[in-house]
Amino acid sequence: MEGELAFILKDPLKGPGVTIADVYRATEGIMPAFEIVDSRIRDWKIKLPDTIADNASSARLVLGSRMVPIKDLDLRLIGMVLEKNGEMVSSGAGAAVWGHPAAAVAWLANKLAAFDIALEAGEIILSGAVTAAENASAGDVFTVSFYGLGSLSLKFI
Repeated sequence: MEGELAFILKDPLKGPGVTIADVYRATEGIMPAFEIVDSRIRDWKIKLPDTIADNASSARLVLGSRMVPIKDLDLRLIGMVLEKNGEMVSSGAGAAVWGHPAAAVAWLANKLAAFDIALEAGEIILSGAVTAAENASAGDVFTVSFYGLGSLSLKFI
């Protein structure tokens, strides 16, 4: 489980030259999210080519229920708390993601430009994990809370 910020795009982003300001202009809002990480590679003995072949070890995405407009948010300073079974297991701030979560989105848009691919309106872009991933097992309940954005809970069955 990884707690992340989800960017909901209202306008396309196409590099090269996409900046954090461009990401803010193209984003309708931000939502708390979980990325459920998984891999088909046994024992996580994984290298970059394996990660690419494994779709970046991303299995699922779960979004919060409320989108907050991005215009007044300083995403570097947004705090996140991750709980597992009612106990805090990690915490961090948005700045843990590339110094600014929107910088990660800008990087992606610029990287995809080499393949003539744009990030399109309506797409959901995850910023990357604010803290290290936590293992999940059947029965575990996770809650991620972002200051000013709300919380999201998920139970594994």
